[in-house]
Amino acid sequence: MNANETVPPAGPGAARVTGIGSVTGEVRGAGGRPADGGLAGKRALVTGGAGGLGAATARALAAQGAYVIVADRDGAGAAAVAAEVGGEAWEVDLLDTAALETLKLDVDILVNNAGIQSISPIEDFDPAAFRRILTIMLEAPFLLIRAALPHMYEQNYGRIINMSSIHGLRASSFKSAYVAAKHGLEGLSKVTAREGGGHGVTSNCVNPGYVRTPLVEGQVADQARTHGIPEEQVVAEVMLANSAIKRLIEPEEIAALVAWLASDQAAMVTGSSYVMDGGWTA
Repeated sequence: MNANETVPPAGPGAARVTGIGSVTGEVRGAGGRPADGGLAGKRALVTGGAGGLGAATARALAAQGAYVIVADRDGAGAAAVAAEVGGEAWEVDLLDTAALETLKLDVDILVNNAGIQSISPIEDFDPAAFRRILTIMLEAPFLLIRAALPHMYEQNYGRIINMSSIHGLRASSFKSAYVAAKHGLEGLSKVTAREGGGHGVTSNCVNPGYVRTPLVEGQVADQARTHGIPEEQVVAEVMLANSAIKRLIEPEEIAALVAWLASDQAAMVTGSSYVMDGGWTA
């Protein structure tokens, strides 16, 4: 479970959206920032960028010289991160798919990071919550990729990085919508890699285990209720039960991998899923 997830509220089928508010028109030509590394002159868009893993990714890309557009429902949070990295904020609602259908993006790097979570047995899972998760974590990435590819094809260069999860490769109980969305994202990423390869566009997934963010740490109480164990046992016996390395992943570790996938050194890496899970799936 990666850092772009929300803390699931108590009760079956409930979900709270994070990292995503209201999109209109185009995102174009916002200038540049001083070049510090190998991504100088590149424009990057990071969804769910106001905090957690998204903010760490924005910082890592900016440190390499990219001009970063921080997209988030939390406009003030996005603005704060954008100011920190010398980029710009985009307050956007990824549930507004009609607006995304007409969007055009002239970005060189697209990081689909925004996500939500809801935990419930399938028989109790709220269908509306299921649809929200698939919209934000599968349909919205499709629409953003669709909006970005024409510019990438025109310049014969592009990097698409989809923040998946261990749950894009493995299932867990009570997470039917999340697992389904992440598995779908894996497939979408591979198709994008196949279609984009001849146009200089790569597409890859990053698959974290549990990342140390306030959102993941906030799930301890919910997991304790779900599994009927004390909170102090959750990290060791639930979150990290299958990990060889018994600690949470730091957001900066994932962000460094994203930055590498965006670099010229990864030009031949496409259609892949990069696992960072402390040996969970070994």
